[in-house]
Amino acid sequence: MNEEDYFKNLTDRERAIFEGGISMGSLFHQFVGTPVSLNTVSSLETAISESILLQPAIVDVDVKLDCKLIEKNSRSMGYTSLTGDMLQVRLTTKINEKLIVTCISYDENLHYPMMYIED
Repeated sequence: MNEEDYFKNLTDRERAIFEGGISMGSLFHQFVGTPVSLNTVSSLETAISESILLQPAIVDVDVKLDCKLIEKNSRSMGYTSLTGDMLQVRLTTKINEKLIVTCISYDENLHYPMMYIED
């Protein structure tokens, strides 16, 4: 079987959503818990972006970490562990001509980092 045989029952939109969801879940579970400081925010944002761009169908990734929360939660050693509420991520997947934007951002009302389809 080739790769397309595994997804023949999906539309391009459904496949793009699937790839975005897999990538977002991978990102969340791979990086939450990573040590981070104000000095390493930029390099961690870049590392997250570059690693997720390696995954199938991902064509763009924008990662922003909440520096205010990182500073607030940093301990005497000058760093903290990355948590879901510090993440704001927007990634774009493309299957053929179908583009899907998948996001994660912290929802204050739900007290939860929500993953959702933006477009």
